[in-house]
Parts: sequence; structure tokens; C-alpha cells
Amino acid sequence: MKKIIIITFSIILVIISTLAGIHFYKEYQIKHAYKYVKLKRTEIEVFEDIKLKDLIKEINGTLLKNQTIDTTKIGKQEVTFSYKTDKKIVVPYTIELSIIDKTPPVISMPKEKVVTESSMTKEELLSTLFCGDNYDDKPNCSLKGELNLKKVGTYQVKLIGTDSSNNTSSYSFPVKVVAKSNNNSNSNTSSNTGTTSFEEIKKNYKTDNTQIGIDISHWQGDIDFKRVKKAGVEFVYIRVGRGDGIGNGYVLDDKFKKNIEGFNKVGIPVGVYFYSYAASIEDAKKEAEWILSKIKKYKVEKEIVFDWENWSFYQDFHLSFYHLTEIANTFISTVEKKGYKGMLYSSKYYLENVWFPTDKPIWLAHYTKKTNYEGKYNVWQICDDGYIDGIDDNTVDIDILIK
Repeated sequence: MKKIIIITFSIILVIISTLAGIHFYKEYQIKHAYKYVKLKRTEIEVFEDIKLKDLIKEINGTLLKNQTIDTTKIGKQEVTFSYKTDKKIVVPYTIELSIIDKTPPVISMPKEKVVTESSMTKEELLSTLFCGDNYDDKPNCSLKGELNLKKVGTYQVKLIGTDSSNNTSSYSFPVKVVAKSNNNSNSNTSSNTGTTSFEEIKKNYKTDNTQIGIDISHWQGDIDFKRVKKAGVEFVYIRVGRGDGIGNGYVLDDKFKKNIEGFNKVGIPVGVYFYSYAASIEDAKKEAEWILSKIKKYKVEKEIVFDWENWSFYQDFHLSFYHLTEIANTFISTVEKKGYKGMLYSSKYYLENVWFPTDKPIWLAHYTKKTNYEGKYNVWQICDDGYIDGIDDNTVDIDILIK
């Protein structure tokens, strides 16, 4: 028995020694292996979509994994990876990259800004101008020039936006201060004075690959759903509600219940949209959950749309374009998890200059006969001055769905 134990122990020692030897040999190989990696560049633009392989110009071997580089934070970054050398030795390697920002802020470029003489300060006027950045949540925005908002006249000013990387945008334009109007008329007529007929859009844009529809809210008043269907509407987006300012809860559209029940009844496919004031990812989740609670008993076949248009006081939100896009994606992902389809609504200018590229469906607003927007879109809002039989109290937006 003692002999068996001694033999067993000896075998174990041999195995341990062998494994240790193998490990030592591998460590020796790795330590003394020839390593050669030459990069194409070491400076990467912030938010650039790039993989490790895109950076490597020469390497004496093969990458084991073509990992994505994290470019969401400016500064020095060490990236460690493994590759198999030409001698079949797997070795670790570390490179140092610099994530930089060369993109200047986006600012308003009005031909002229008209304001009424008032006690408004220059800072308050500044807050009504668009100034935002791809990376900075709060770029330095300023208004330079002599300006007296209490005195009628025209003043030349310059809007300047500077980010934390010292990228700067500037634009000069006149501010025209006009006298207060004595017109106290409170006329609130809402008769339909539209200039683009639904029939005209249908005639010019209806094909086997398109559908023609509308989007509505309480502004369209009382709708005759049967007449709208007879006019040829193939889908409708209904406003379910809006945010009540930043962090102030939500307001249900006055006509939402009547509109969704009416369109469900006549069989026109329905989507809904929400005018958002979300300032964080958490806000976006709460908005989506609120909407889901309002539509659960109705038939919603088309998308739940994230509509964020607070450009005239964008600085109040302290959001980079990257974080704003994260908010939109969070909203859409939240409704998708519940089995609905989501979509982002925005105009051509902001899709091209503010929103980051997304794989989510896009509802493009561009009021023209032929859009030159080069991105992919699923729905095109072609006008906001439409008229159609069945909507008599106001104009209506007309939309083209691309199948």
C-alpha cells in the first residue's frame, strides 16, 4: 500500500513538473516572441465607428478578434488585444490611442432675428438660439455685439459656440427690434386654409411601393372618419400627448381617445406619436411607459413615434447630440420590448446636423416636392398645409409611407 502511494505521488510530481515546464516554456515563448504591429494612425475622432483591424497597417501574424474600439470618451486610451504570430505563438499586445474631437458646435444661422422691444436680456435672447455640440452637454455659447432690446432698431450680432476641445463655430446676423403691436385681437379662427390637396399628393406620389396618409392631433378638431377613409387615407399617426415642459409630467391630447377610437372603427391603420421633452434616458423610459399605458386597449399597427423638437430652447436641456440620440434610442427600444414598432421623427436639417446615425426607422419631415435627403427613411411628411375631405377645422400634415 505504501509503495502504491509513493508511486502515485511520484506520478503526480512528474505531471506537475511537466505542466510547470510547459507553462514556463509558453511564458518564455511569449516573452521572447518577435512582435511587430504598425498602425495607420493613432488619433481617432470621437464617436467614430472603427474596429481594431481598420487601424492596423502591418502585423506579423493574425488577429484573434477584430474588436470594436470604444470612441465615446475623449482622451488617451490603451487597447490590449491578442494575436497569433507567424510562428503560431499567441501574444498580447497593447497600443495607445488618442480619442479627439475636431467637430465644432452647431449653431443657429438665421438671416434675421426679429424680436419685440421688451425687457428681455441678451442672455434670454441667446437661450432662444440653437447652440449644441456632438460631445459636450454644455458648450460655451455667447452672443457678441451691441444690442439694446428695449429700443427699436437693427443690431448686428455674432453667435459663437465653443466646445471643450476649443472647436468654434460663429455666425453674424442682424437682430431687428420692432415696436410692440397695439393689435389686441384674440381671433382664433381655425378654418381650413390649406393649399396642398390630399388628392394632389395621392395623384403624384401613390405607387405600388407607397401609401398616402396623414398625421393629426387636437388641432384638426372634430374629424369625420368615414369621409377621411373615403378620401383614400391609408394610414394615420395620432398624437397621444406631449410633455408638459422639462420634468413636468405629461398631457394627454384632448382628441386622442376620440381620434384613435374613430380610426380604429373605420379600419385605417394607426400609429401614435408623442411630443417629447425628455432630458435623460430615464425620462425617455417613463415617457414610453406612459404612452404604452394609454394605448394598450387600442389597435396600434404602425409605429410609436418619438417626436423631439425643442430646438428653440435646446440649451436648457444640457444635452450633447450623442446623449440626445441615446434618449431617442432608449424610447424606441422600450416600446419595441413590448412588441410595438418604434420610429424617430425629425426634419431634414436636424437629421443631417444633430441626430447620430441610427438603425431605427425614420420619419422625415421635409416640405418639398422632391426631397434631397440622402439618408434612409420610412415615412416622408411632405407638407403641413394639406386639406382633405373630412377635416374642416384646420390644415393637416400629409405623409408618404415607403414600403
